[in-house]
Amino acid sequence: MLEAELGDDVFGDDPTVNRLQARAAEIFGFDAALFFPSGTQSNLAALMSHCQRGEEVILGQEAHSYRYEAGGAAVLGSIQPQAIANRPDGTLDLGEVEAAVKPDDPHFARTRLLALENTIAGRVLSRKYLVDALGLAGRKKLAAHLDGARIFNAAVHLGTSVKDLCAGFGSVSACLSKGLGAPAGTVLLGKTDFISKAKRARKILGGGMRQAGILAAAGLYALENNVERLADDHRNAARLAVGLRGLDLPVEVHTNMVFVRLSAENVEGLAEHLKSRGVLILSGPRLRLVTHLDVDAAGIERALAAFESYFRS
Repeated sequence: MLEAELGDDVFGDDPTVNRLQARAAEIFGFDAALFFPSGTQSNLAALMSHCQRGEEVILGQEAHSYRYEAGGAAVLGSIQPQAIANRPDGTLDLGEVEAAVKPDDPHFARTRLLALENTIAGRVLSRKYLVDALGLAGRKKLAAHLDGARIFNAAVHLGTSVKDLCAGFGSVSACLSKGLGAPAGTVLLGKTDFISKAKRARKILGGGMRQAGILAAAGLYALENNVERLADDHRNAARLAVGLRGLDLPVEVHTNMVFVRLSAENVEGLAEHLKSRGVLILSGPRLRLVTHLDVDAAGIERALAAFESYFRS
């Protein structure tokens, strides 16, 4: 980052940003890519580029774009979300998706887009499911967007490439932080004309940055060096889950995410106890613990020791 060659990305002449975008497009097999400061903004720009005001996107009730992005599609894009319940494995029932597509009738918002997420709360959507979903979108003349904030986790879990896993989508948003370790940044991928629309949306949303190569350099490093090591995060999460189950806690584990159910009386007490031992959590009845680049095997053991000292006392 310190040695990054810089320009002005608003004018499209930051060489490090341009290298990142070209490399990302190559890795994912898309025509073009666009660098964003955050995944939230990348997803919103994608939805705004696929949909006009008053049109509709179908997505899951657990989708980040629906639940955790402050209603941006509705607030800033005037896009109507049609949320479908996610099944336990994270997928959407494609029969329910098809039934939610509105007829061509002026009473209804025009359904324009199907948006999926992979991974979703750590759960991996298989390529077969994605192919079936893309087939449905094609039959219904819908565009398809993939929130791939953790798409590399999905690819590593399945033993495939993101290029093969994402084939057929009109756009993909891929985060460079999360497990990949960059301090910030997301790339949005798509065809050249789509990325041109997204660049205008990015400007409207305040995402045009000047010497953004400082951040893009970290993103390039992440793509080149930190993908295969995501398997370490998955192994660490599995070890964490085994240790917590040994404390008789109800645990789920999916790729690099471990979910723990806590009784009400333990929510606050556990957080304070762990903090006193140098382990920070965002406590709640369903505790989410996420492994990543900065958590090694020794850190897992230290966290487990702190949990054990609380639940065994």
